[in-house]
This record gives sequence, structure tokens and C-alpha cells, in this order.
Amino acid sequence: MPSRYAKVIALIAALLASSVGVSAQGPRGEKIDLDAINKIKEEGMKHSQVMDTLSYLTDVYGPRLTGSSNIRAANEWTKKKLAEWGLQNAHLEAWPFGRGWSLEGFAANVVSPQFIPLIAYPKAWTPSTNGRVRGEAIYLDAKTPADVDKYKGKLKGAIVLISPVREVKAHFESLGHRTTDEELLKLADADLPGAGQAGGRRFEMSPEQRAEAELNNKKWQLAAAEGAAVVLEPGRGDGGTIFVQSVNIPAPPDTPFDRRPRAYAKDAPAIVPQAVVAVEHYNRMIRMIERGAKVQLEVEIKARFQDEDQSSYNIIAEIPGADLKDEVVMLGAHFDSWHSGTGATDNGAGSAVCLEAVRIIQALGLKPRRTIRIGLWSGEEEGLLGSRAYVSEHFGKRTDSPQQGQRGAGGGTPTFALTPEQAKVAGYFNLDNGTGKIRGVYMQGNDAVRPIFRAWLAPFKDMGATTLSLSNTGGTDHLSFDAVGIPGFQFIQDHIEYETRTHHSNQDVYDRIQEDDMKQAATIMAAFVYNTAMRDEKLPRKPLPGAASAQAAR
Repeated sequence: MPSRYAKVIALIAALLASSVGVSAQGPRGEKIDLDAINKIKEEGMKHSQVMDTLSYLTDVYGPRLTGSSNIRAANEWTKKKLAEWGLQNAHLEAWPFGRGWSLEGFAANVVSPQFIPLIAYPKAWTPSTNGRVRGEAIYLDAKTPADVDKYKGKLKGAIVLISPVREVKAHFESLGHRTTDEELLKLADADLPGAGQAGGRRFEMSPEQRAEAELNNKKWQLAAAEGAAVVLEPGRGDGGTIFVQSVNIPAPPDTPFDRRPRAYAKDAPAIVPQAVVAVEHYNRMIRMIERGAKVQLEVEIKARFQDEDQSSYNIIAEIPGADLKDEVVMLGAHFDSWHSGTGATDNGAGSAVCLEAVRIIQALGLKPRRTIRIGLWSGEEEGLLGSRAYVSEHFGKRTDSPQQGQRGAGGGTPTFALTPEQAKVAGYFNLDNGTGKIRGVYMQGNDAVRPIFRAWLAPFKDMGATTLSLSNTGGTDHLSFDAVGIPGFQFIQDHIEYETRTHHSNQDVYDRIQEDDMKQAATIMAAFVYNTAMRDEKLPRKPLPGAASAQAAR
């Protein structure tokens, strides 16, 4: 009998040691400091400050358009907050951008045959109207290039409705969405990026799409050339949700993205004032005109360009490491947003999660072996500009192509100029898909990290984070790091209402944030960053194409 009790006690002791002990062996011998992970979970889920941080960024400072006065004020607040939490070397790093822009006043109404207040927002970098413009709306009703020519000489000083009616359908499915088990399984079963596909193929328009793009471009060219007072178009979205981004500057449809004129550029061409109208209100105006009504509009845009400082800024701060302090683990998110909402889900959420992750590690007094560095980037919405500038300055760049975020762009074997710092980065973790909780990690084609990340996700199985996918996900800042051979990763997230309601819209606000998801994401981000900082080795790297030609830049 005594021996049986002894065995039971020994078994219980072993189980306790494996669940709450200082360290444990994960799959394939991956060491995990479960005591630290449990503390991170406790701090992140029960003592979170993530929503308070997010409210300051979104409610107090509001939209953070790159180059605007709002983002600069938010930059300063965030830098001070990082220093207040005890992070070291908190500072702003400048990079060349262009003109800032701020909206200082706006009104848009139908004034006759009856008064109708319009739901509408000016586009970013639109110039002001010439005071309050009032007049009969002109619907540029053109279905062919020849139709456009009929409006020559009629648009100077006019309020132009440039697009046709857009059909609005009922929503029979919820706008919100949690990732299903089937969708996660599909991600888990994904092949290596590009497998079974013609790699490097560009999107090609169908003849119908090309004709539509060319017709639309001709309409915008005419409105600009004739000096329309303001151009209105219907927004994507419905039910009061409007997706609003930058002004339209006419350019041939085949113009590559990196060669299109930039509204924020110092030498940007003249731009016609522009605003986006809720589709239901826009459609009504078109129907009124088609039925013979004389629709009189009154529109005023007051905007200010900020030319005094052509720089934008990234926010950087560190938790110093110990024995491996010269090596760095990075986490980041883009800090900028569009302007019609407050940039809550895109990407105040990701920024607040990263800020909360470093706060958790710092508040617990954990001593990482490697230095942990947070980077919050501006200019992501304009093409990953801020993170690319940072990577180029600190880690290196491709020397054969301006498209640093695209492996293989330009054809042939890519060449690189890399700095000594590049080899010292253990990994980079990014968050930029809204408010949804983390469900796993996009491994970006780096299968060597699978057993490592599998071990790191194990303590979060009860939080719904289990999936590893070889596929990559585009359009955000981990690509800047991946492009120069640094292991860069974006987390898989529930999309919630990201594409359907909040992404780049006037509904991208604090109230659409899911608090429990934010706490979960910050906790997992903190754990992944801490685990990377504590490993004996840096995270495995994918072979860098043309690595043999890579050379030190300094």
C-alpha cells in the first residue's frame, strides 16, 4: 500500500512539474518556460491595459493618416507611454514621405428640390473647394468613350456625379465571421506559396475589365482637365458604411503601382476636389436626375496640406536583452490609418496589441536573453513605406528591384546589399488583420519553424490558437522583413467584420473592437516574442534567393 501511494504522489508531482514548472520540453525538444508563459497569461488576460491604450489612440488622437498632425500627436504620446513603462531608447525615426493632409471642415447636402443631408466623406489629399460650391449636379452618364466626349465644355466649376448607380443587395449572412474549423483545416493543408501555380504571374484584366477601367480613367481625365468644382462618387459598402481612401489621379490602367502619381508627393499634379457619398444617397440622386428632377447640391471641403515637414516617423523602443543582447527579436504593426474612421481595427488593434505585449513582459520583470524591439510603422497604407524604409536603413535592401516587398520581382536572380544587423535579427512578428483573436500563424513558406511554433501554441490551445499554415498573407509589414531574409510572420486571425464593415471605412472605430480577442492576441504575441528571445538559437531562416551575391552594405 505505501508503494502505491508513493507512485501516485510521484505521478502528481511529475504532472505539476510539466504544467507549471520553470521549463518543459515541447515537441522535438523545444524548451518552453511554462512558468513565464503562465505569468504572461495571467497578466495579459486579467490585468490588461490594451483597451485603455487603444482608446487613447483612436478616441483621443483619432485617425492617423500618414503625415498628418493627428499621427504626429499620437506618435509623441506613444513614445512617452513606452518610456513610462520602462522601455529603453524610445524614439521616433524619420523617413522621407511627402505632404501631410488634414481635414478642417466639410459639408455636403442636396438643397433642392428638397433638403437632404448626405452621408459623405472627402478623400484623403483632396484639395479644398473654392469655398461653398452650389449648383445643379451633372451626372456624367457615359457608357462609351464617345459618350464622355459629349460632356466636353460642360464640367468647369460643376458638381459632377461621376459613376452610375451601384446595385445594393440585402445581407442574408452576418457581416461578422469567426474562422470555422473547415477554414482552419484548409489553411493547415495549404501547400508552399506558389506550389502548383505559375509563379510571378501578374493580375491581368479581362477585355471587359480593361474597357471599364479605360472608360473610368477618361471620365476622371475630363473632370480634372475642365476644372470641375468637386467630383462625387458612391462608396463601397452600404447601410451607412463608406469605405474611403485616397483621391483619384487619372493614369492609364496599365500603369504599375509604383509608378502611379502620388497625391502626397511634393510634385503631385493638380487634383480635382473629391468626396465619397453613401451608396444609397448617391443612387437616389442619380434616380432623381434620370426622372427629370433638377438636383441642386451644396458642397464645401476645407483641407490643409502640411508641407513644412515632408518626413513621416516610425516609433521604436526596446527591452534590453541579457547574454544575447546584441541579437534582436522584433514585433510590430502599422500605426497609420485612413481618415474617415479612427483606425481602430486597421490598425490601432495591432498597434495596441504590440504595445500591450511589451508592457506585459516589462511589467512582469522578465529578463529576455535577446533584446526585444517594438516597431510601429507609418506609411503602410501607402505601400509598406515606413517598414520598408526602416528595413532598408537597418538591415538591407534588394539592389535589382525597387519592389522590395516582392520576392522575384523584375525577373532573374535577385541581388541584395545586407547590413551586419540583418544577421542578428532572430525573428519579426506582425499583427494587422483587425480585432479578431489569433488562431495560429502564417509560416510564410518557412516549414522549419513548424515544430517550434507548434510547441509555442500548445499552451494556448484552450484559447483557440492551434493552426499553422505554410501559406503567406500579403499586404502588410512582415513582407518588408521577409523580403531581405529575416523570418517574418503574420498571425492568423478571425476576420470578424474586417472586410465587410471596418477595413478602411467610417465604421473603423473603437466600438467595433472585441475586448476579449484583443487580450488573447496580446497575450500570445507576448509569449511568442518572449520565447524567441529565450531560445538558444535564432529562428530558422528560409534561403534568401541570390544569397551568394548578398554583400555587406557597411
